Formats: sequence, C-alpha cells, structure tokens
Amino acid sequence: MDIQVGDILKMKKQHPCGSSEWEVLRIGADFRLKCAGCGHQIMIPRVKAEKNVRNVLRK
Repeated sequence: MDIQVGDILKMKKQHPCGSSEWEVLRIGADFRLKCAGCGHQIMIPRVKAEKNVRNVLRK
C-alpha cells in the first residue's frame, strides 16, 4: 500500500470523537497517526493500519 507522510487515511471504524479520518505523521514498522477531529495521536502497527484503511486521501 502506497501511504506517505501527510496523507489522510479514512478508516473503517470511527474514533470515539466521531471522526474516521487520520493524518499520517510517521511511517515505518509502526504508523503515527493524528485524529483529524480531536488531534489525539496514536502509534499503530503497519499491518493493523493497512488492514483498517478504507481509502487514502492525498494532501
């Protein structure tokens, strides 16, 4: 999957704040994602992130 820093990922499940869009801040074995709704940041394994992506929006 071709994901780059700065892309917006639309995930299958929503964050508790109601947003399902996440901005990619870091790429590697893990992704650092920032919620577009509330700004909460998470680290998530690459395999789990790629499995849960619905589509990629380029910035």
